[in-house]
Amino acid sequence: MEIGILSTSGGKQLATLTVDPNSTLKELKTQVHRLKSHLYPDRQEFRQEPRGKGLDENKTVAALGLKDQSKLYLKDLGPQIAWKTVFLTEYAGPLFVYAWIYTRPWLFYGEDAASQPMSQVAHIAVICWVFHYGKRILETLFVHRFSHATMPVRNLFRNCAYYWIFAAYVAYHVNHPLYTAPCQIQSYIALGFWTVCELGNFSIHWLLRNLRPPGSKERKIPRPTKDPLTLLFNLVSCPNYTYEVGGWIAFTAMTQCIPAGLFAFAGFYQMAIWAIGKHRAYKKDFKDYPRGRKAIIPFVL
Repeated sequence: MEIGILSTSGGKQLATLTVDPNSTLKELKTQVHRLKSHLYPDRQEFRQEPRGKGLDENKTVAALGLKDQSKLYLKDLGPQIAWKTVFLTEYAGPLFVYAWIYTRPWLFYGEDAASQPMSQVAHIAVICWVFHYGKRILETLFVHRFSHATMPVRNLFRNCAYYWIFAAYVAYHVNHPLYTAPCQIQSYIALGFWTVCELGNFSIHWLLRNLRPPGSKERKIPRPTKDPLTLLFNLVSCPNYTYEVGGWIAFTAMTQCIPAGLFAFAGFYQMAIWAIGKHRAYKKDFKDYPRGRKAIIPFVL
């Protein structure tokens, strides 16, 4: 049977493929790549309508109800970059930027800055910051299993700008010679809460890793394990985001720094959007999904 491949932009005919009804869309992408060398598989997205939803590449032609002379629309997603590369670039940047400002204050505050005493909170803050992004880098290398191999390369610059600029903004204030730290009790309580959130975030990432077999895109309902830090799954669909936001709120309280608070708020806003989307997808894909769960904030959102 023959399937026509049209562009989502203007409906231009890109190719006509001879396929078997049991062929998957992934196999069709390989055929398109042979005909259009710049359209490598990760750059392609098939749709049944020009403005429709992207189709699962593991679906077969027959499963989609396509017949001889049917048409599929192909969207060019643009040049792609591996998610692992994206994460490593995003996370290495803020680690380096913050440490650079901390270790070389004279470059940012003048030559006399190096001789000025630095608060204990500033020393603790840099340890927390480096630990957090070092943890993210190690998780990217050894823990995360990505459901999508790539993302548009254009997004890399936006994402890096967000992380790198905020890192410089926070580091500049916390390490400033005129920075005034909060009382020790406040900082130590916040540090304890930050530590719990970091451990909780890792526990959730480890659970999600073990939920998906290597090399597959299988989806299951995540449920708590014997690790008590995973019990948050009883209340929210994305406890990794809950712990992440909690960690940055704790960092803000520990440093009592307005730029850190802005970073926490911006992160919460974006993660709330992601969490709501994932929460809706869970409920749509799993009819027996726990009804009591919220997206990111227990009992609220």
